[in-house]
Amino acid sequence: MSSARPQRRRRRARNAHPQTAAPLPDLPRIRPRLTMLDREDRLRLHRASCDILRTTGVQVNHPGALALLKQAGAAISDELVKIPPSLVEWALASVPGGFDLYRRGADQVAVKMDGSQITFGPGSDTFRYLDPRSGERRDFQLADVADCIRVCDGLPEIGFVMSVGVPRDVPTNRYFRHQFATMLRNTTKPIVFVCNDLADIEAIAAMAEAAAGGAEQLAQHPNLLLYAEPTTPLQHSLEAVDKLLFCADHAIPVTHSPAPMIGGTAPITLAGAVALGNAEVLSGLVMHQLRNPGAPFLYGHGVHHLDMKTMISVYGAPEFQLARVMAAEMGRFYGLPVWGYAGHSDSKVVDAQAAADAQFSVMVALLAKTNLNHDVGYLESGLTNSPEMMVLTNEIISMNRRFVEGVRMDDEALALDAIQDVGPGGEFLSHEHTMAHWRELWLPQIFDRQRLEPWLEDGGHSVNHRLREATLALMDEHTVPPLPPSVDAEIDYILAQ
Repeated sequence: MSSARPQRRRRRARNAHPQTAAPLPDLPRIRPRLTMLDREDRLRLHRASCDILRTTGVQVNHPGALALLKQAGAAISDELVKIPPSLVEWALASVPGGFDLYRRGADQVAVKMDGSQITFGPGSDTFRYLDPRSGERRDFQLADVADCIRVCDGLPEIGFVMSVGVPRDVPTNRYFRHQFATMLRNTTKPIVFVCNDLADIEAIAAMAEAAAGGAEQLAQHPNLLLYAEPTTPLQHSLEAVDKLLFCADHAIPVTHSPAPMIGGTAPITLAGAVALGNAEVLSGLVMHQLRNPGAPFLYGHGVHHLDMKTMISVYGAPEFQLARVMAAEMGRFYGLPVWGYAGHSDSKVVDAQAAADAQFSVMVALLAKTNLNHDVGYLESGLTNSPEMMVLTNEIISMNRRFVEGVRMDDEALALDAIQDVGPGGEFLSHEHTMAHWRELWLPQIFDRQRLEPWLEDGGHSVNHRLREATLALMDEHTVPPLPPSVDAEIDYILAQ
């Protein structure tokens, strides 16, 4: 039995994620839609946010940004800035409607951030690792981050990566840099990164430039995006603005996304929390565009809420998903691509609750059309990461993506000729129309559709067993093109500084 197990794992590695269906013809389709706000609703939210910026203002703890804002006509008292609506409108007219993210060291577009493409990836900086090898929950090590990034690199529905966890075996004041280096070495997909301060982002940019072939190449073909945050309510720290302006200076794409906590750092009402978060995003956008008009910017906010019984920030909640729809609709109102969330759960393990949460969030992301969706693999409200949860969510994304692609209603799809050929009492299985189109049907790679008897003959394994096998196969056997030795050496040099 023990000798057969690795053999089965190798077989699953080769076939874990093949093309599940033939590419669907690029023809007109009737698609399911999810809308929530009409134009008047969006205008009302926009005006409410502008009113917050004009009358309440934001605190900006950054001398350089204060100088930019004062010169542009904002009213400033100490560090409190009141931004006129005209300045918000100027920034919205200045920011580009999209940008591209590229594969590592290449001019190949990996993600088109034009508002149409919907992409998923993991989250960052969880504290606990649910180890698929041992089943234990423990602190992250840097090798675990590498394992998780290789899993992401091998999953077809994961379009970008984030750092996943906080490694405990590197210096605390340098772990963001080690995370980024590990991501560069273990995937060719775009990287969304977080960091602490200006020194961190300077080191990270230097590593990215080395992998891209220089600063000019990185500016032309960026494979990274910064995830930064203002401090809710209505504050921009020195470190956050340092990073925001650095990205503007170097044309590094950035999302400056707040995380208002309904009932804690934001009003208890969803509309009020979204208006507040939107104001914080717009104030960051103003500073960003004042520094470098036309620099790339990703719209979005992460309005969460506190469970009023436990005071825990929750992910698996209808209110959280309503906020995602509102963010998507406001992003489209502004003509900007949107930052989103998907594939996460408050459950502590990969179970039915985790699957239900992932399904809910993925479907909302695809229907609402949030464009860059992170946190795939999050458990325990973002405190734990599970690579098996990432593999499960990959399957869920694939299934739901086929659903939102909708159906054709042209003559070929209506199949009147085939129906005429077959006639009453006939069969379609052998008809050429079936032969031409059956590969367009979605096929699962993790979920099981067998009858009971063959399922039992094959071992009678649960979905959790199959998830673990597929996850370990990716960790053990998926390979990533290595960085050139000279780039590896440059990254080591930067890490040593």
